[in-house]
Amino acid sequence: MKLFFENAAGRLLEDPAGFMRANWSPGLRSFSELQALFAHMALGMQRYGWSRMLINQTQMLPFSREEQLWIAEKWLPGAVQTAGYRTGAVVVSQDVLTRLATAYVTTHVQGLPLTYRSFETDAQAQAWLLQQPN
Repeated sequence: MKLFFENAAGRLLEDPAGFMRANWSPGLRSFSELQALFAHMALGMQRYGWSRMLINQTQMLPFSREEQLWIAEKWLPGAVQTAGYRTGAVVVSQDVLTRLATAYVTTHVQGLPLTYRSFETDAQAQAWLLQQPN
């Protein structure tokens, strides 16, 4: 896998199987660092014509309310429209607050041609993601 982008929020990898991998960092992040990570997610998908992403949140701190709203109302509609984002496989955190914050985002995609599914392991997420059209 090739590193595409990295900052305090996380690391994006180009998976040779044909999707982006987003691995969230365990530490604190600023809102601008989160926005930069998401911007590069969309750029990577757009650059390679990929519609799928594997998102590993096992180490991630919960999204703040500001982050949740921005992702659900701004980034997701834009990523669907401009980058062709269609499918996300999320490796969920064991932290209940992180799971709840993510659930807010993934359940606010009504009207968008976007499918999310949650998994306990990377292997499960990858197996499902590879079955989805790109």
